[in-house]
Amino acid sequence: MPNAAPSPDTPSLRTGLLLTGGGARAAYQVGVLEAIADLRHACGARREPNPFPIITGTSAGAINAAALACGADDFDRTVRRIARVWRQFHASQVYGADSLSVMRSGARWLTLVSLGWALARWRRLRPRSLLDNAPLEKLLVKLVPLTRLPRLLRKGHLTALAVTASSYSSGEHVTFFESADGEQPWVRSQRKAVRDRITHEHLLASSAIPFVFPAKGITVDHHTEYFGDGSMRQSAPIAAAIHLGADRVLVIGAGRMHEPQSDSTPPPTPSYPSLAQIAGHALSNIFLDALWVDVERVKRINQTLSLVPEEKRQHSALRPVELLVIAPSQRLDAIAARHVGDLPGPVRSMLAALGVTSNMADVRGAALASYLLFEQGYTQELMALGRKDTLARRAEVCHFFGWKDSGAELRTGQHR
Repeated sequence: MPNAAPSPDTPSLRTGLLLTGGGARAAYQVGVLEAIADLRHACGARREPNPFPIITGTSAGAINAAALACGADDFDRTVRRIARVWRQFHASQVYGADSLSVMRSGARWLTLVSLGWALARWRRLRPRSLLDNAPLEKLLVKLVPLTRLPRLLRKGHLTALAVTASSYSSGEHVTFFESADGEQPWVRSQRKAVRDRITHEHLLASSAIPFVFPAKGITVDHHTEYFGDGSMRQSAPIAAAIHLGADRVLVIGAGRMHEPQSDSTPPPTPSYPSLAQIAGHALSNIFLDALWVDVERVKRINQTLSLVPEEKRQHSALRPVELLVIAPSQRLDAIAARHVGDLPGPVRSMLAALGVTSNMADVRGAALASYLLFEQGYTQELMALGRKDTLARRAEVCHFFGWKDSGAELRTGQHR
């Protein structure tokens, strides 16, 4: 059922949504969104306007964010459509997973690295990435109908969409945004915003995991810059939503903040880490660490502002922002370890050469795979975890949105 357009005469808190990066880990976000759609229905808020007028995303989260924004006039239906894609995922929809494709990209990349591809005679064969994400371009055409975005902005179903990317050319972190208001771009140290018409190229750039997927060229200030994953050099992930006017922000993470140090976490060992462990550790640093630092920063600012009298606070550029953070309650590396065998044979063999394992005694070997496991067994388990974690905080979620929870039973089976 389509959402009602918001009334300009009804002042309300503007809610922002931040969908973070993490490759295949972004399936967790979809489970959270499914649970929110069900709670919205149970609380009798289904006819209300789009719950997220300001949507921001990074990396794979940028793709989910854009897909959600393009259906802002019917939140429930759009969430179901996104969920169908993630529930039926295969790696071949995101990157070339057959033997020939892996040989063309990954195997050649590894071979030329070992032979010294910087030599002049190898320059014409110089590979651009470990995997070829050309199939993702085709998927985006179906999943993200960006031609709808301008109309949705004009009609008030959406206030702004922002996606981030990191420029290999300038070294800056860039937020590309499209908005209904006359929001002016902002500039901060090593990061800036650019008002632009969001395209599939922006989404491919934002989700280009370093080394794994190729950079994309985007025109900025009348010249082309090459961009990679938006999680790189992202010092303030929540900032874009706040700059665009959000008074409260729902942050959906992709790991670590609430992951317990369980008994399955092995103690440090003297053995030298594999390339897969090092790569997984580096990606965790890129995708996860900056977010939790920024969450703590916003909380500290809120706490400081609460000590300032209201009349003095009005003269400050700072304002309190309500945050709700939902993140995995289980280690996603451990879930990935159970599904490494689901990867296509050629990809599995290539990753095995880097040290990726399905050893449940030491799940750190599956960290790299957790970002590349676009297979339905893994994505469905992450979606189920996202739904479970959200419903476990039902009262908190309903309070955040201002919904009155009658305790009605949630719909079942509608997502299958």
